[in-house]
Amino acid sequence: MKNLHFLISLFFLFSYFLSLVFSFSPTQTHLPKQYCLDDQRFSLLQLQHDLYYAPNFTFTSKFELWDLNTDCCSWEGVTCDDAIGHVTGLDLSYKNLSGTFHSIFDLHHLQHLNLAGNNFNTTLPSYGFDKLPNLTHLNLSSSCFHGQIPVEISYLTRLVSLDLSYQDDCYRINQYYDDDLATLKLEKPSFKTLIKNLKFLRELHLDGVDISSQNSKWCEATSLVLSNLQVMSLANCGLKGPLCSSFSRLPFLSKLILDGNPISYLPSNFLKNSSHLISVRLVSCDLSGHFPTEILLLPRIQSIDLSYNEQLMGQFPEFPSNSALQSLSLSETNFSGKLPESIGSLKFLTDLTLDGCNFFGSIPCSIANLSHLVKLDLSDNKFSGLIPPFHTFGVPNLAYLNLESNMLSGSIHSSLFTLPSLRTLSLIETQFVGKIDEFSNASSSLMEELYLGDNYLSGPIPKSILQLRRLEELYIYGNSLGSMKLNMFFEINNLRFLSLYDIGLLTESDNKNLTFPQLDTLHLSSCNLTEFPEFIKTQDKLVELDLSNNHIHGVVPNWLWKGSLSWVDLSFNPIDFPKQVPIGDASFSFPKLTNLYMSSCNISAFSEFLRSQENLVELDLSNNTISGAIPNWVWKKSLRDLRLANNHLSSLDQLLPNHSLTSLQGSLPSPICNMSRLFLFDASYNNLSGLIPSCLGSLSALTLLNLQGNNFVGILPEFSKANQLQLLIVSENRLEGKLPRSLSECTQLQVLDVGNNTMHDTFPFWLEKLPALMLLILRYNKFYGQIKPFKSKIVFPSLDVLDIASNEFSGELSINFFQATQLRSLKIGGNKLGGNLPRSLANCTKLEVLDLGNNMLHDTFPFWLEKLPSLKVLILRANRFYGTTKVFDTERGFPMLRILDIASNNFSGYLSIEFLRSLKAITMLTDGDKVKLDYIGDENYQDSVTIVNKGVEMFYQKVLTILTCLDLSNNSFHGRIPEEIQILKSLKVLNLSSNDFSGGIPSALDNLKDLESLDLSQNKLSGKIPPQLASLTFLEVLNLSYNQLEGSIPQGNQFNTFANDSYRGNPKLCGTPFSRNCNEVGLPMPPPPGEDEEESWLDVMSTWQIALVGYGSGLVVGICIGYTVLNELGNKWVYKLTRRGKRNRRTR
Repeated sequence: MKNLHFLISLFFLFSYFLSLVFSFSPTQTHLPKQYCLDDQRFSLLQLQHDLYYAPNFTFTSKFELWDLNTDCCSWEGVTCDDAIGHVTGLDLSYKNLSGTFHSIFDLHHLQHLNLAGNNFNTTLPSYGFDKLPNLTHLNLSSSCFHGQIPVEISYLTRLVSLDLSYQDDCYRINQYYDDDLATLKLEKPSFKTLIKNLKFLRELHLDGVDISSQNSKWCEATSLVLSNLQVMSLANCGLKGPLCSSFSRLPFLSKLILDGNPISYLPSNFLKNSSHLISVRLVSCDLSGHFPTEILLLPRIQSIDLSYNEQLMGQFPEFPSNSALQSLSLSETNFSGKLPESIGSLKFLTDLTLDGCNFFGSIPCSIANLSHLVKLDLSDNKFSGLIPPFHTFGVPNLAYLNLESNMLSGSIHSSLFTLPSLRTLSLIETQFVGKIDEFSNASSSLMEELYLGDNYLSGPIPKSILQLRRLEELYIYGNSLGSMKLNMFFEINNLRFLSLYDIGLLTESDNKNLTFPQLDTLHLSSCNLTEFPEFIKTQDKLVELDLSNNHIHGVVPNWLWKGSLSWVDLSFNPIDFPKQVPIGDASFSFPKLTNLYMSSCNISAFSEFLRSQENLVELDLSNNTISGAIPNWVWKKSLRDLRLANNHLSSLDQLLPNHSLTSLQGSLPSPICNMSRLFLFDASYNNLSGLIPSCLGSLSALTLLNLQGNNFVGILPEFSKANQLQLLIVSENRLEGKLPRSLSECTQLQVLDVGNNTMHDTFPFWLEKLPALMLLILRYNKFYGQIKPFKSKIVFPSLDVLDIASNEFSGELSINFFQATQLRSLKIGGNKLGGNLPRSLANCTKLEVLDLGNNMLHDTFPFWLEKLPSLKVLILRANRFYGTTKVFDTERGFPMLRILDIASNNFSGYLSIEFLRSLKAITMLTDGDKVKLDYIGDENYQDSVTIVNKGVEMFYQKVLTILTCLDLSNNSFHGRIPEEIQILKSLKVLNLSSNDFSGGIPSALDNLKDLESLDLSQNKLSGKIPPQLASLTFLEVLNLSYNQLEGSIPQGNQFNTFANDSYRGNPKLCGTPFSRNCNEVGLPMPPPPGEDEEESWLDVMSTWQIALVGYGSGLVVGICIGYTVLNELGNKWVYKLTRRGKRNRRTR
């Protein structure tokens, strides 16, 4: 019996031992799977109860994803620990869920949590995350969370991956645009506090989280704490730079994304030693300086994107044959130089995007052998030479090739069209010439998009192009391809986009029976059409139609309007609309029509057709003859862009029955006040009167407002709520009072033009808060006082143009408070400013126009302005300048100065040869046949010039850079006019009148072949008029009156056109045009004309028909006594910001 008990005890002992062994054995994985624990199941059921489906933030149904009759560890998105049954993973991503998820915090063993892509639209819980100590992966991205990131997340010390990115994307998907909500913020805790305990973190994604309140120490904190970091993605976080050099301390960093942060510049050793780096994205980071070339040569680097950093410079190195680079994008950067031939060594390269850089030279032939290349974009550079020999075996995978806007030469080789994978080919504006040859296998080509516009191609379109069966987009405008027949394109069955503008187009009546492809976009601008093409009748899918700049006349047919149309341009055609909408179709509404352009159509009234178009977003009726009040139905709430400039409109409001104009402007709100979406409103140059509606200053979306050239009175309204306003032009009205101080709250304001009114105020230094202000125009008002800030600090950091001419400013001239290096145009003439010229003007290195005329400045000639390399116009007339114009150093001179006016001062002495030589730009001969007709200014603003002669003004709306003028009149210069004046070879206007010059007229003046106006009147010149002057065939105005000239007047060429007044006051002159013969000289000389004399130059000039003619037949008509440089804001500023591709639009 004892033995039996012993054996039983031994058996249990052995069994216990085996249990211990198996408990520690790895074979435990073969044990039966554990079921979900009850507490875990309860938490998940509670979560399902608290969640619901909410696409677009709208409740649709309860969350019932899980089958309650099954084990919770088998539920979708749930992962359990097999050994015990704890929930360790929960993935409910992209379910459109909303509600609360606090029960998740009871799953204490959770390691992976993914709630990305939902619609919670709430703040993150401020408690609970600390209850998940085992969490290693947390993904809450794109789920519409907003507000402060809770500090509890920093307690998740085991986190390996944290993703809170792209909450704003979630709001955009749900069409919710409240900027105050659509972001997470990181203020308290700070960025440093958030990461200080996350030492195991390998991936950090905070894209779109607002971290702007942090200083640049975020960079240092990252490199010190997150030593294991591999992926860092912090795009659009408002992070401030510069980046710290300690980024190199992150030894495992492989992926860095910092797009959209104002980082400014990179340290010289940035990421140089990051041997694990695979991908870098620094798009739109305001980077400047030089990009470290070494990053392009890192051994594992595969992708680099530095796009949209316009000031970032760099050059390509010689690439090694073992480079791993696959994608390189440098769009809109300042990279330059030549592409190395070694670029062909990048054998893994699939994407090379270099558009909008400054590369030059030829495109390396080796680039045509990159066998993996899929996308090649070299557009908008300065490449020259021939296209590389792309061929089937070299680039078999090339699908996208864009070489547009370069300076390439030669013809387009037909082999380009046979590349086996090519789908998009863009060669717009590349200067190609000649014809395109036919090519084989067109029907099997994959080509879908072909852009050949704006070249010098000639000959017929190859039939092969018309056989590209997959072709969807064809742009061949702006070439010399001759006239075309529309039926040529009938065979391209898949054609969706067709642009033929600036091509003579033949429409034939026999086309009516042909079936044209169903187009989405049709551009037939400038095609010499005289009628609406009838094939449009059957275009039932047409979305965009451009028939502008033709000769189409008559009533617009009803069949033109398709229910599919959204974008229509009929501008520059003498068309009209039916007086009434079609009978039986009273609404005649096209709900998809959003953009309608009918500028310069000779329309005299608002068409009834517009009344029923309720979804218009852009409407352009400018440059017509529409008169009267604007009908109230024009003010559609959908409108964002309304252009009514250059009409005859009298009122913004149509008077309602039983309401007078007074009551409408008083108690009743104007219909424009309901335009909450209005982005641009241009009603310039009409006959609008009364007060400017005060509600315009409350339209929060208003960005561009132009009311120039009307009859508005009263004060300018407050703009306290127009925080998007960028351009405000109210010049040429009758406004008075002060500038509204609320303009200082328009922090986006770039242009403020209140010129030509009667406003009475001091200089608006309070606008210093506007960081983007580029143009400030106060001319022709009653602004007064000194131009001196209360505080000695730099203001107006971005100011490009300042025009305060013709006001009542006084005191000493000072510009020390401006960011001088930014000024391009400074006009302060016509005030009461005195003292010396501030020497700080020499710091205005971008200055092109300086007008100081008609003040009381007292100084010597400012030769020190030679330091300004771009100065083109210098006006010093009618001041108190004195002394000689003797130059001591002519090595530098004025390299760009073309207009110099120092008339009506106290200059004296000889006209020195050194002075003439200092005018270097005028000494350079211009080839008028080859010169490019550029204007002073830029695309946003161009200067204009008024030439004055005793009250007679000739206005140049734009100033050609080839216009040259030297005006030294009404001073005390004496001595002979030097023969060396002939070195001013490009001079067009010369005025030396009202001085004490003596001696003869230099015969060397005949070398000034471009001279158009010459005034030597009221001097003491003697001798004969040099007959050589008759060779000046461009000379249109000559004044030699009131001198001591004698002998016969030369005849021939232009001299046959000059009247008596050109020679008045020279009694010893004879011959035509005088009635006295050369034997009747010696008559007494009449006195010079006085101010009260009835007959004068003004009387004679007023009988002339003054016309401004183009270059080639004369730029100046009249005599240049003075230049007053004025401002004209062209429509380019407005159209640059708003008309995105009205023509040449194409979708890629």
